[in-house]
Amino acid sequence: MNNMYTFDTSTLWAALPEIFLLSAIVVVLLLDLFLTKPFKQVTYYLTQLSLLITAILAFNLVGEPKTIIFSGSFILDNMASIFKVFMAGSTMVALVYTRHYLTEHKLFRGEYFVLVLLAMLGMMVMVSGYSLLTLYLGLEILSLSLYTLIAIARERSGAIEAALKYFVLGAIASGLLLYGMSMIYGISGSINVADIATFAANATLASREMLILNFGLVFLVIGIAFKLGAVPFHMWVPDVYQGAPTSVTMFLSTVPKIAAVAMLVRILVDGMGAMHEYWSDLFMVLALLSIALGSVVALMQTNIKRMLAYSTISHVGFILLGFVTGVVEGYGAAVFYVLVYILMSMAAFGMIILLNKQGFEADKISDFKGLSKHSPWFALMMLAIMLSMAGVPPFIGFYAKLFILQQVISAGFITIAVIAVVFAVISSYYYLQVVKSMYFEDSDNEIAITAPMDMKLILSINAVLILVVGLFPDFWMKLSISIF
Repeated sequence: MNNMYTFDTSTLWAALPEIFLLSAIVVVLLLDLFLTKPFKQVTYYLTQLSLLITAILAFNLVGEPKTIIFSGSFILDNMASIFKVFMAGSTMVALVYTRHYLTEHKLFRGEYFVLVLLAMLGMMVMVSGYSLLTLYLGLEILSLSLYTLIAIARERSGAIEAALKYFVLGAIASGLLLYGMSMIYGISGSINVADIATFAANATLASREMLILNFGLVFLVIGIAFKLGAVPFHMWVPDVYQGAPTSVTMFLSTVPKIAAVAMLVRILVDGMGAMHEYWSDLFMVLALLSIALGSVVALMQTNIKRMLAYSTISHVGFILLGFVTGVVEGYGAAVFYVLVYILMSMAAFGMIILLNKQGFEADKISDFKGLSKHSPWFALMMLAIMLSMAGVPPFIGFYAKLFILQQVISAGFITIAVIAVVFAVISSYYYLQVVKSMYFEDSDNEIAITAPMDMKLILSINAVLILVVGLFPDFWMKLSISIF
Protein backbone atom coordinates (compact mmCIF):
# COMPACT_ATOMS: atom_id res chain seq x y z
CA MET A 1 0.00 0.00 0.00
CA ASN A 2 2.82 2.41 0.87
CA ASN A 3 4.31 4.42 -1.97
CA MET A 4 8.09 4.82 -2.15
CA TYR A 5 9.30 8.39 -1.75
CA THR A 6 12.81 9.70 -2.27
CA PHE A 7 14.31 12.66 -0.47
CA ASP A 8 15.54 15.27 -2.91
CA THR A 9 17.21 18.38 -1.46
CA SER A 10 16.48 20.25 -4.70
CA THR A 11 12.82 20.40 -3.68
CA LEU A 12 13.45 22.10 -0.34
CA TRP A 13 12.36 25.37 -1.93
CA ALA A 14 8.80 24.12 -1.44
CA ALA A 15 9.27 24.49 2.34
CA LEU A 16 11.22 27.75 2.14
CA PRO A 17 8.62 29.87 4.01
CA GLU A 18 8.61 27.40 6.93
CA ILE A 19 12.41 27.14 6.98
CA PHE A 20 12.75 30.91 7.00
CA LEU A 21 10.10 31.39 9.69
CA LEU A 22 11.70 28.81 11.97
CA SER A 23 15.06 30.56 11.56
CA ALA A 24 13.42 33.92 12.27
CA ILE A 25 11.84 32.55 15.47
CA VAL A 26 15.28 31.51 16.74
CA VAL A 27 16.75 34.93 15.90
CA VAL A 28 13.88 36.88 17.50
CA LEU A 29 13.95 34.69 20.61
CA LEU A 30 17.70 35.03 21.14
CA LEU A 31 17.80 38.74 20.35
CA ASP A 32 14.94 39.50 22.73
CA LEU A 33 16.98 38.05 25.60
CA PHE A 34 19.51 40.86 25.26
CA LEU A 35 17.09 43.75 24.70
CA THR A 36 16.43 46.03 27.67
CA LYS A 37 12.93 47.35 28.34
CA PRO A 38 13.28 50.61 26.31
CA PHE A 39 14.25 48.57 23.23
CA LYS A 40 11.57 45.86 23.41
CA GLN A 41 9.80 47.49 20.44
CA VAL A 42 12.58 46.02 18.29
CA THR A 43 11.07 42.58 18.88
CA TYR A 44 7.75 43.80 17.50
CA TYR A 45 9.32 45.21 14.34
CA LEU A 46 11.44 42.10 13.79
CA THR A 47 8.32 39.96 14.13
CA GLN A 48 6.48 42.04 11.55
CA LEU A 49 9.48 41.88 9.20
CA SER A 50 9.64 38.10 9.61
CA LEU A 51 5.95 37.76 8.76
CA LEU A 52 6.31 40.07 5.75
CA ILE A 53 9.21 38.06 4.31
CA THR A 54 7.30 34.82 5.00
CA ALA A 55 4.30 36.20 3.10
CA ILE A 56 6.52 37.22 0.16
CA LEU A 57 8.17 33.79 0.03
CA ALA A 58 4.78 32.08 0.11
CA PHE A 59 3.38 34.41 -2.55
CA ASN A 60 6.28 33.59 -4.86
CA LEU A 61 5.27 29.92 -4.67
CA VAL A 62 1.71 30.57 -5.89
CA GLY A 63 1.25 28.89 -9.27
CA GLU A 64 4.11 26.43 -8.77
CA PRO A 65 3.37 22.79 -9.69
CA LYS A 66 2.17 20.53 -6.90
CA THR A 67 5.22 19.27 -5.04
CA ILE A 68 5.35 16.58 -2.34
CA ILE A 69 8.49 16.33 -0.20
CA PHE A 70 9.75 14.84 3.08
CA SER A 71 8.69 11.28 2.21
CA GLY A 72 5.21 12.34 1.23
CA SER A 73 4.44 14.22 4.46
CA PHE A 74 4.57 17.81 3.12
CA ILE A 75 2.74 19.22 0.11
CA LEU A 76 3.04 22.49 -1.77
CA ASP A 77 0.03 23.46 -3.85
CA ASN A 78 -1.98 26.60 -4.53
CA MET A 79 -4.16 26.14 -1.48
CA ALA A 80 -1.12 25.96 0.80
CA SER A 81 0.58 29.00 -0.73
CA ILE A 82 -2.51 31.22 -0.80
CA PHE A 83 -3.50 30.26 2.75
CA LYS A 84 0.01 31.05 4.01
CA VAL A 85 -0.10 34.50 2.41
CA PHE A 86 -3.47 35.24 4.03
CA MET A 87 -2.33 33.89 7.40
CA ALA A 88 0.86 35.96 7.42
CA GLY A 89 -0.98 39.11 6.30
CA SER A 90 -3.77 38.63 8.87
CA THR A 91 -1.24 38.05 11.65
CA MET A 92 0.58 41.26 10.72
CA VAL A 93 -2.67 43.23 10.99
CA ALA A 94 -3.49 41.52 14.29
CA LEU A 95 -0.10 42.51 15.69
CA VAL A 96 -0.69 46.18 14.78
CA TYR A 97 -3.81 46.09 16.96
CA THR A 98 -2.03 43.99 19.57
CA ARG A 99 0.81 46.45 20.15
CA HIS A 100 -1.62 49.12 21.39
CA TYR A 101 -3.39 46.65 23.68
CA LEU A 102 -0.18 45.25 25.17
CA THR A 103 1.20 48.74 25.78
CA GLU A 104 -1.99 49.98 27.45
CA HIS A 105 -2.24 46.96 29.75
CA LYS A 106 1.50 46.64 30.49
CA LEU A 107 1.74 43.23 28.85
CA PHE A 108 4.33 44.14 26.23
CA ARG A 109 6.78 41.22 26.39
CA GLY A 110 9.04 39.71 23.79
CA GLU A 111 7.75 36.20 24.43
CA TYR A 112 4.30 37.26 23.22
CA PHE A 113 5.62 37.83 19.71
CA VAL A 114 7.73 34.66 19.74
CA LEU A 115 4.60 32.66 20.66
CA VAL A 116 2.66 34.29 17.82
CA LEU A 117 5.42 33.29 15.38
CA LEU A 118 5.39 29.73 16.74
CA ALA A 119 1.61 29.60 16.32
CA MET A 120 2.09 30.84 12.76
CA LEU A 121 4.65 28.08 12.11
CA GLY A 122 2.22 25.46 13.44
CA MET A 123 -0.53 26.76 11.15
CA MET A 124 1.78 26.67 8.13
CA VAL A 125 2.71 23.06 8.89
CA MET A 126 -1.01 22.21 9.17
CA VAL A 127 -1.75 23.87 5.83
CA SER A 128 0.98 21.91 4.05
CA GLY A 129 0.65 18.69 6.03
CA TYR A 130 0.11 15.66 3.81
CA SER A 131 0.35 12.95 6.42
CA LEU A 132 -1.62 12.42 9.61
CA LEU A 133 1.54 12.83 11.69
CA THR A 134 2.54 16.15 10.09
CA LEU A 135 -0.98 17.51 10.50
CA TYR A 136 -1.01 16.49 14.15
CA LEU A 137 2.42 18.02 14.84
CA GLY A 138 1.34 21.30 13.27
CA LEU A 139 -1.85 21.28 15.32
CA GLU A 140 0.05 20.74 18.59
CA ILE A 141 2.58 23.49 17.83
CA LEU A 142 -0.36 25.84 17.28
CA SER A 143 -2.31 24.64 20.32
CA LEU A 144 0.58 24.83 22.79
CA SER A 145 1.37 28.36 21.63
CA LEU A 146 -2.26 29.41 22.07
CA TYR A 147 -2.51 27.88 25.57
CA THR A 148 0.47 29.99 26.66
CA LEU A 149 -0.76 33.16 24.93
CA ILE A 150 -4.12 32.96 26.70
CA ALA A 151 -2.37 32.74 30.09
CA ILE A 152 0.18 35.47 29.34
CA ALA A 153 -1.68 37.93 31.61
CA ARG A 154 -0.59 36.00 34.71
CA GLU A 155 -2.17 38.41 37.17
CA ARG A 156 -5.67 37.94 35.71
CA SER A 157 -7.59 35.05 37.21
CA GLY A 158 -9.95 35.04 34.21
CA ALA A 159 -7.07 34.51 31.77
CA ILE A 160 -5.59 31.65 33.82
CA GLU A 161 -9.00 30.00 34.10
CA ALA A 162 -9.58 30.37 30.34
CA ALA A 163 -6.15 28.87 29.58
CA LEU A 164 -6.79 25.89 31.86
CA LYS A 165 -10.22 25.23 30.32
CA TYR A 166 -8.82 25.42 26.83
CA PHE A 167 -5.85 23.24 27.74
CA VAL A 168 -7.90 20.48 29.38
CA LEU A 169 -10.60 20.38 26.70
CA GLY A 170 -8.00 20.80 23.95
CA ALA A 171 -5.99 17.87 25.30
CA ILE A 172 -9.12 15.70 25.26
CA ALA A 173 -9.95 16.76 21.70
CA SER A 174 -6.36 16.14 20.57
CA GLY A 175 -6.51 12.70 22.13
CA LEU A 176 -9.74 11.88 20.29
CA LEU A 177 -8.27 13.18 17.03
CA LEU A 178 -5.12 11.11 17.52
CA TYR A 179 -7.20 8.03 18.34
CA GLY A 180 -9.15 8.50 15.09
CA MET A 181 -5.88 8.87 13.18
CA SER A 182 -4.52 5.68 14.75
CA MET A 183 -7.61 3.77 13.63
CA ILE A 184 -7.27 5.10 10.09
CA TYR A 185 -3.59 4.13 10.09
CA GLY A 186 -4.34 0.71 11.56
CA ILE A 187 -6.83 -0.24 8.85
CA SER A 188 -5.18 1.49 5.86
CA GLY A 189 -1.56 0.77 6.76
CA SER A 190 -0.43 4.32 5.97
CA ILE A 191 -0.42 7.81 7.46
CA ASN A 192 -0.02 9.41 4.04
CA VAL A 193 -3.11 11.28 2.79
CA ALA A 194 -2.75 10.00 -0.79
CA ASP A 195 -2.51 6.37 0.37
CA ILE A 196 -5.52 6.80 2.66
CA ALA A 197 -7.50 8.27 -0.25
CA THR A 198 -6.64 5.25 -2.39
CA PHE A 199 -7.67 2.86 0.36
CA ALA A 200 -10.94 4.71 1.11
CA ALA A 201 -11.85 4.70 -2.58
CA ASN A 202 -11.51 0.93 -2.76
CA ALA A 203 -14.98 -0.30 -3.68
CA THR A 204 -14.26 -3.87 -2.48
CA LEU A 205 -13.72 -2.94 1.16
CA ALA A 206 -15.02 -5.60 3.53
CA SER A 207 -17.68 -4.58 6.02
CA ARG A 208 -15.20 -4.78 8.92
CA GLU A 209 -12.81 -2.41 7.20
CA MET A 210 -15.60 0.03 6.41
CA LEU A 211 -16.77 -0.11 10.02
CA ILE A 212 -13.31 0.75 11.37
CA LEU A 213 -12.90 3.52 8.79
CA ASN A 214 -16.21 5.04 9.81
CA PHE A 215 -15.33 4.72 13.48
CA GLY A 216 -12.02 6.51 12.92
CA LEU A 217 -13.78 9.09 10.78
CA VAL A 218 -16.11 10.03 13.65
CA PHE A 219 -13.14 10.76 15.93
CA LEU A 220 -11.47 12.82 13.22
CA VAL A 221 -14.61 14.92 12.79
CA ILE A 222 -14.86 15.43 16.57
CA GLY A 223 -11.26 16.68 16.73
CA ILE A 224 -11.67 19.08 13.83
CA ALA A 225 -15.06 20.28 15.10
CA PHE A 226 -13.48 21.14 18.44
CA LYS A 227 -10.75 23.20 16.83
CA LEU A 228 -13.37 25.07 14.78
CA GLY A 229 -15.63 25.52 17.81
CA ALA A 230 -18.68 23.77 16.35
CA VAL A 231 -21.59 22.62 18.53
CA PRO A 232 -21.56 20.42 20.62
CA PHE A 233 -17.78 20.83 20.97
CA HIS A 234 -18.03 24.58 21.55
CA MET A 235 -17.90 24.64 25.37
CA TRP A 236 -14.52 26.33 25.48
CA VAL A 237 -15.30 29.13 23.00
CA PRO A 238 -17.30 31.69 25.06
CA ASP A 239 -15.25 31.25 28.25
CA VAL A 240 -11.90 31.48 26.46
CA TYR A 241 -12.97 34.44 24.31
CA GLN A 242 -14.14 36.32 27.41
CA GLY A 243 -11.28 35.38 29.74
CA ALA A 244 -8.31 35.78 27.41
CA PRO A 245 -6.71 39.18 26.82
CA THR A 246 -8.59 40.83 23.93
CA SER A 247 -5.53 40.81 21.66
CA VAL A 248 -5.20 37.04 22.16
CA THR A 249 -8.94 36.54 21.61
CA MET A 250 -8.67 38.41 18.32
CA PHE A 251 -5.80 36.21 17.11
CA LEU A 252 -7.40 33.00 18.39
CA SER A 253 -10.73 33.75 16.72
CA THR A 254 -9.35 34.56 13.29
CA VAL A 255 -6.13 33.19 11.79
CA PRO A 256 -6.26 29.62 13.22
CA LYS A 257 -9.63 29.16 11.47
CA ILE A 258 -7.75 29.06 8.14
CA ALA A 259 -5.49 26.30 9.42
CA ALA A 260 -8.45 24.32 10.80
CA VAL A 261 -10.23 24.50 7.43
CA ALA A 262 -7.00 23.47 5.66
CA MET A 263 -6.72 20.47 7.99
CA LEU A 264 -10.32 19.60 7.22
CA VAL A 265 -9.58 19.72 3.48
CA ARG A 266 -6.41 17.61 3.79
CA ILE A 267 -7.93 14.86 5.94
CA LEU A 268 -11.53 14.68 4.79
CA VAL A 269 -11.65 16.09 1.24
CA ASP A 270 -8.23 14.93 -0.02
CA GLY A 271 -7.90 11.85 2.18
CA MET A 272 -11.44 10.58 2.64
CA GLY A 273 -13.33 12.29 -0.17
CA ALA A 274 -14.65 8.91 -1.30
CA MET A 275 -16.50 8.66 2.03
CA HIS A 276 -18.18 12.04 1.68
CA GLU A 277 -21.65 10.56 2.10
CA TYR A 278 -20.66 9.44 5.60
CA TRP A 279 -18.96 12.56 6.97
CA SER A 280 -21.25 15.05 5.21
CA ASP A 281 -24.17 13.86 7.35
CA LEU A 282 -22.13 14.53 10.47
CA PHE A 283 -21.24 17.98 9.19
CA MET A 284 -24.88 18.71 8.40
CA VAL A 285 -25.85 18.07 12.03
CA LEU A 286 -22.88 20.05 13.38
CA ALA A 287 -23.65 22.96 11.03
CA LEU A 288 -27.34 23.23 11.92
CA LEU A 289 -26.67 22.93 15.67
CA SER A 290 -23.92 25.56 15.46
CA ILE A 291 -26.04 28.04 13.50
CA ALA A 292 -29.02 27.55 15.81
CA LEU A 293 -27.25 27.65 19.16
CA GLY A 294 -24.84 30.42 18.18
CA SER A 295 -27.64 32.65 16.90
CA VAL A 296 -30.00 32.13 19.85
CA VAL A 297 -27.60 32.20 22.81
CA ALA A 298 -25.82 35.31 21.50
CA LEU A 299 -29.10 37.21 21.96
CA MET A 300 -28.70 37.02 25.74
CA GLN A 301 -25.11 38.28 25.97
CA THR A 302 -24.09 41.66 27.38
CA ASN A 303 -20.34 41.06 27.07
CA ILE A 304 -19.36 41.85 23.48
CA LYS A 305 -16.48 39.32 23.46
CA ARG A 306 -18.85 36.61 24.61
CA MET A 307 -21.42 37.73 22.04
CA LEU A 308 -18.79 37.53 19.30
CA ALA A 309 -17.87 34.05 20.58
CA TYR A 310 -21.39 32.75 19.98
CA SER A 311 -21.42 34.67 16.71
CA THR A 312 -18.27 32.75 15.73
CA ILE A 313 -20.03 29.46 16.47
CA SER A 314 -22.83 30.49 14.13
CA HIS A 315 -20.37 31.48 11.40
CA VAL A 316 -18.60 28.13 11.77
CA GLY A 317 -21.95 26.47 11.05
CA PHE A 318 -22.15 28.29 7.71
CA ILE A 319 -18.57 27.25 6.90
CA LEU A 320 -19.40 23.59 7.53
CA LEU A 321 -22.45 23.86 5.25
CA GLY A 322 -20.07 24.49 2.35
CA PHE A 323 -18.42 21.10 2.94
CA VAL A 324 -21.78 19.32 3.18
CA THR A 325 -22.35 19.97 -0.54
CA GLY A 326 -19.49 17.73 -1.64
CA VAL A 327 -18.61 19.84 -4.69
CA VAL A 328 -15.64 22.08 -5.43
CA GLU A 329 -17.85 25.17 -5.59
CA GLY A 330 -19.13 24.41 -2.10
CA TYR A 331 -15.60 24.00 -0.74
CA GLY A 332 -14.64 27.28 -2.44
CA ALA A 333 -17.63 29.03 -0.87
CA ALA A 334 -16.55 27.73 2.54
CA VAL A 335 -13.00 29.03 2.06
CA PHE A 336 -14.38 32.37 0.88
CA TYR A 337 -16.56 32.52 4.01
CA VAL A 338 -13.56 31.82 6.27
CA LEU A 339 -11.51 34.64 4.73
CA VAL A 340 -14.45 37.05 4.92
CA TYR A 341 -15.11 36.07 8.54
CA ILE A 342 -11.48 36.79 9.43
CA LEU A 343 -11.68 40.22 7.81
CA MET A 344 -14.85 41.05 9.78
CA SER A 345 -13.83 39.51 13.10
CA MET A 346 -10.43 41.17 13.11
CA ALA A 347 -12.05 44.55 12.54
CA ALA A 348 -14.62 43.90 15.31
CA PHE A 349 -11.97 43.00 17.87
CA GLY A 350 -9.84 45.87 16.60
CA MET A 351 -12.68 48.23 17.53
CA ILE A 352 -12.82 46.74 21.03
CA ILE A 353 -9.06 47.23 21.41
CA LEU A 354 -9.39 50.78 20.07
CA LEU A 355 -11.58 51.72 23.04
CA ASN A 356 -9.28 50.02 25.55
CA LYS A 357 -7.16 52.11 27.84
CA GLN A 358 -5.01 51.44 30.85
CA GLY A 359 -6.99 49.56 33.47
CA PHE A 360 -10.12 49.43 31.30
CA GLU A 361 -11.34 46.65 28.99
CA ALA A 362 -14.07 47.81 26.60
CA ASP A 363 -15.67 44.38 26.62
CA LYS A 364 -19.30 45.31 27.30
CA ILE A 365 -21.81 46.28 24.64
CA SER A 366 -22.68 49.25 26.87
CA ASP A 367 -19.08 50.51 26.52
CA PHE A 368 -19.98 51.55 22.98
CA LYS A 369 -22.73 53.89 24.17
CA GLY A 370 -22.59 57.27 22.46
CA LEU A 371 -19.61 56.39 20.28
CA SER A 372 -21.23 58.18 17.32
CA LYS A 373 -21.08 61.49 19.20
CA HIS A 374 -17.49 61.15 20.41
CA SER A 375 -16.01 59.48 17.32
CA PRO A 376 -18.37 59.50 14.30
CA TRP A 377 -15.82 57.91 11.97
CA PHE A 378 -15.14 54.82 14.08
CA ALA A 379 -18.83 54.51 14.93
CA LEU A 380 -19.44 54.36 11.17
CA MET A 381 -16.72 51.71 10.83
CA MET A 382 -18.29 49.61 13.60
CA LEU A 383 -21.67 50.02 11.89
CA ALA A 384 -20.21 48.59 8.67
CA ILE A 385 -18.65 45.68 10.59
CA MET A 386 -21.88 44.77 12.40
CA LEU A 387 -24.03 45.04 9.27
CA SER A 388 -21.59 42.86 7.37
CA MET A 389 -21.62 40.22 10.11
CA ALA A 390 -25.43 40.33 10.05
CA GLY A 391 -25.34 39.68 6.29
CA VAL A 392 -26.75 42.99 5.06
CA PRO A 393 -25.94 43.94 1.43
CA PRO A 394 -23.79 45.36 -0.06
CA PHE A 395 -21.27 44.35 2.60
CA ILE A 396 -19.07 41.32 2.04
CA GLY A 397 -20.74 39.30 4.79
CA PHE A 398 -23.92 39.18 2.72
CA TYR A 399 -22.16 37.64 -0.27
CA ALA A 400 -20.33 35.11 1.93
CA LYS A 401 -23.68 33.80 3.19
CA LEU A 402 -25.23 34.06 -0.27
CA PHE A 403 -22.55 31.93 -1.94
CA ILE A 404 -22.84 29.26 0.76
CA LEU A 405 -26.64 29.14 0.50
CA GLN A 406 -26.49 28.99 -3.31
CA GLN A 407 -24.30 25.89 -3.14
CA VAL A 408 -26.46 24.31 -0.44
CA ILE A 409 -29.59 24.83 -2.58
CA SER A 410 -27.80 23.55 -5.70
CA ALA A 411 -26.95 20.38 -3.79
CA GLY A 412 -30.64 19.88 -3.05
CA PHE A 413 -30.66 20.82 0.64
CA ILE A 414 -33.38 23.45 0.37
CA THR A 415 -34.80 22.87 3.86
CA ILE A 416 -31.37 23.35 5.42
CA ALA A 417 -30.91 26.59 3.47
CA VAL A 418 -34.26 27.90 4.75
CA ILE A 419 -33.34 27.04 8.35
CA ALA A 420 -29.98 28.80 7.95
CA VAL A 421 -31.68 31.93 6.58
CA VAL A 422 -34.16 32.01 9.48
CA PHE A 423 -31.38 31.89 12.07
CA ALA A 424 -29.34 34.44 10.08
CA VAL A 425 -32.28 36.84 10.42
CA ILE A 426 -32.48 36.11 14.17
CA SER A 427 -28.75 36.76 14.56
CA SER A 428 -29.10 40.25 13.11
CA TYR A 429 -30.74 41.36 16.37
CA TYR A 430 -27.61 41.10 18.52
CA TYR A 431 -25.51 42.89 15.93
CA LEU A 432 -28.06 45.70 15.86
CA GLN A 433 -27.79 45.94 19.66
CA VAL A 434 -24.27 47.31 19.20
CA VAL A 435 -25.52 49.78 16.57
CA LYS A 436 -28.32 50.88 18.91
CA SER A 437 -25.82 51.41 21.72
CA MET A 438 -23.58 53.57 19.52
CA TYR A 439 -26.23 55.74 17.88
CA PHE A 440 -29.25 55.85 20.19
CA GLU A 441 -27.81 55.77 23.70
CA ASP A 442 -25.72 58.35 25.55
CA SER A 443 -22.62 57.67 27.61
CA ASP A 444 -22.05 59.24 31.00
CA ASN A 445 -18.33 59.47 30.29
CA GLU A 446 -16.51 60.84 27.29
CA ILE A 447 -14.99 58.12 25.09
CA ALA A 448 -11.33 58.98 24.64
CA ILE A 449 -9.47 57.13 21.89
CA THR A 450 -5.74 56.95 22.65
CA ALA A 451 -4.67 54.48 19.96
CA PRO A 452 -1.62 55.32 17.81
CA MET A 453 -2.10 56.56 14.26
CA ASP A 454 -0.91 53.33 12.61
CA MET A 455 -3.64 51.34 14.37
CA LYS A 456 -6.33 53.89 13.48
CA LEU A 457 -5.22 53.79 9.84
CA ILE A 458 -5.07 49.98 9.56
CA LEU A 459 -8.40 49.60 11.37
CA SER A 460 -10.04 52.11 9.03
CA ILE A 461 -8.67 50.26 5.98
CA ASN A 462 -9.80 46.94 7.49
CA ALA A 463 -13.36 48.23 7.96
CA VAL A 464 -13.53 49.97 4.57
CA LEU A 465 -12.43 46.73 2.85
CA ILE A 466 -15.57 45.08 4.20
CA LEU A 467 -17.56 47.35 1.90
CA VAL A 468 -15.07 47.60 -0.99
CA VAL A 469 -14.53 43.83 -1.29
CA GLY A 470 -18.30 43.44 -1.10
CA LEU A 471 -18.61 45.47 -4.31
CA PHE A 472 -16.47 42.91 -6.22
CA PRO A 473 -17.20 39.55 -4.56
CA ASP A 474 -17.02 37.40 -7.72
CA PHE A 475 -13.25 37.80 -8.09
CA TRP A 476 -12.60 36.57 -4.55
CA MET A 477 -15.09 33.76 -4.89
CA LYS A 478 -13.41 32.55 -8.10
CA LEU A 479 -10.02 32.77 -6.35
CA SER A 480 -11.34 30.61 -3.50
CA ILE A 481 -12.63 27.98 -5.94
CA SER A 482 -9.40 28.03 -7.97
CA ILE A 483 -7.32 26.74 -5.04
CA PHE A 484 -9.05 23.37 -5.40
